[in-house]
Amino acid sequence: MNLLSGSTLRWLEPQRGGIFFRVLFLLFFLGLLFVVYLVRYPILRLAGNFWVVDEPPRPADAIIVLGNDNYWGERAGRAAEIFKAGWAPRIVASGSLLRPYAGVAELIEHDLKDHGVPVTAIVRFNHNVDSTREEAAALSEFVVSHGWKRILVVTSNYHTRRARYIYQRTMPSGTELRVIAAHDSEYDPNSWWRTREGLKLFFREALAQIVAFWEMRHKDVEITD
Repeated sequence: MNLLSGSTLRWLEPQRGGIFFRVLFLLFFLGLLFVVYLVRYPILRLAGNFWVVDEPPRPADAIIVLGNDNYWGERAGRAAEIFKAGWAPRIVASGSLLRPYAGVAELIEHDLKDHGVPVTAIVRFNHNVDSTREEAAALSEFVVSHGWKRILVVTSNYHTRRARYIYQRTMPSGTELRVIAAHDSEYDPNSWWRTREGLKLFFREALAQIVAFWEMRHKDVEITD
């Protein structure tokens, strides 16, 4: 005896179809996760390199080393290489004051001299700002006061994309700007997820870039490449 009426069977048919499609979706989702797992390292490397901008240098009026260099002074080291290659006649050591009589600029100057840059080619620029945007505004006025039109900005690799975004919108109109990446021992764009410092720098830069977009959303690009 058939215990299921025709109406009951008709009700079960869509249920069976719904279960089938849910199982199919689950299998597709698991397959997608597996593919992502297989290609995770290329994706992570792509994400890590997204923050890095390294433009080839051109003849310039000055090289600017941004403050907050790392423990090893690698920004200063890269700036010294560019200077000794003859791309600019001077280097600006930019940094915030740590005491009324000394600050980060003096540390960068010391690093530059250790790398063979003559003291006569070093220009110290002390300031009291604590963000990339504020430092860019202060340096913009400094550049204008010296009549410089061609600038090479050197900063840590992970910081270059944000620095270029901000400096393009802050430097005076007509300034030729190039942003050059310095190697950073704490951030390898090809393996940043393997170290605590690499993770901190990656996600901190992601957040800082969002803040920069918001703060400068009404600023237009005013410089040339």
